[in-house]
Amino acid sequence: METKQILDTIQMISEEKLDIRTITMGISLFDCIDSDGEKARQKIYEKLTTSAKDLVKVADQIESEYGIPIVNKRISVTPISMIAAACHDDNYVAYAQTMQRAAERLGVDLIGGFSALVQKGYQSGDRTLIASIPEALSETSRVCGSVNVGSTRAGINMDAVKQMGQVVKDLAAIDPVSCMSLVVFANAVEDNPFMAGAFHGVGEADKVINVGISGPGVVKRALEKVRGQSIDIVSETIKKTAFKVTRMGQFVGNVAAKRLNVPFGIVDLSLAPTPSQGDSVAEILEEIGLESVGASGTTAALALLNDAVKKGGVMACEHVGGLSGAFIPVSEDSGMIRAVEHSNLNLEKLEAMTAVCSVGLDMVAVAGDTPAETISGMIADEAAIGVINNKTTAVRVIPATGKKVGERIDFGGIFGYAPVMPVNPNSPAKMIARGGRIPAPIHSFKN
Repeated sequence: METKQILDTIQMISEEKLDIRTITMGISLFDCIDSDGEKARQKIYEKLTTSAKDLVKVADQIESEYGIPIVNKRISVTPISMIAAACHDDNYVAYAQTMQRAAERLGVDLIGGFSALVQKGYQSGDRTLIASIPEALSETSRVCGSVNVGSTRAGINMDAVKQMGQVVKDLAAIDPVSCMSLVVFANAVEDNPFMAGAFHGVGEADKVINVGISGPGVVKRALEKVRGQSIDIVSETIKKTAFKVTRMGQFVGNVAAKRLNVPFGIVDLSLAPTPSQGDSVAEILEEIGLESVGASGTTAALALLNDAVKKGGVMACEHVGGLSGAFIPVSEDSGMIRAVEHSNLNLEKLEAMTAVCSVGLDMVAVAGDTPAETISGMIADEAAIGVINNKTTAVRVIPATGKKVGERIDFGGIFGYAPVMPVNPNSPAKMIARGGRIPAPIHSFKN
């Protein structure tokens, strides 16, 4: 890198909150399958603690040597519904507890993959895993789960949509904060390093290193220098900034992969905000020219941002993957929180925004008495956006038990807090009760 690029990167780290949001090691568990559940779990524990034994140490070394903050060290595993199906256990809570023990032993922040892929129907382990989610996630602190209910090739499994609305409610009844560990997807990707939706896909190598970058503050600071200039200049500025940020992510990923003797997978380009001031996607949109996120023009500004980030990133890295876009979680973005609290942003506008960015209705709090069918309707709407537009969408919604609209629920740390948002009071219950499968869209039939 040229001297100026190095100095720019140092400034981005020290002044503009640039960091590596996560180094995630993906680990296949297919060689741990056993008809004896206890033996399978022992194999899983041994493989995780052996494969990732140096993950935290290497990440800390890189952070110390190069001065690049690495916020999280994480693991993703093969969807547990596939691994546990052979054992015929009545529930899979013990698998989540095994994942938790391994994460604690290794010192990683989170471990993802308590997951099921049911976009076209249920296989033998899927129903058991989904039924186990409330207990499993409420009894563990580092385990994350996800369920994929739709895809462009398969359509939307409305039976799973109905079930997941109830699962979210059941989990919230135990502990609403645990809902931040559960994501419902359409078109879930196999190499996502970000939680709560990370799992290690069946097409991946046995072990792989994936990197998730951050940098909303860097983009905002760059746009401050081109105020009043044309949208073309805005796009070009974002592209150049994304290039620099992604270069850093690729560098860290390559170094980590070499030291761990594990293949380097992808860099996820997603702008991942935090509740800290100056580290907000909403503030980028406002810097583009919106009085507040949620105003008319918000969707267009977000589409511009998302596209420019991807264009800059793919020029900087040979292997781009994951979700790669701009995240708009409510609780993790100080600008989004402010817009909701001032009634400038509602669920309907958020839903429109998810059509052009990553990933969906994310870290959204609703009143604790919101019916399960309404949550299923939210899941169905987001799945439809993903399936029709051939993109990943998701719902991570938190029914705030005992709280009403206008109150807030605190998650702590980088997860922030979420104001409880109003939902449309009209019920989709009769539609959700139909079940069945929404067919794949006509443009899915490409071969």
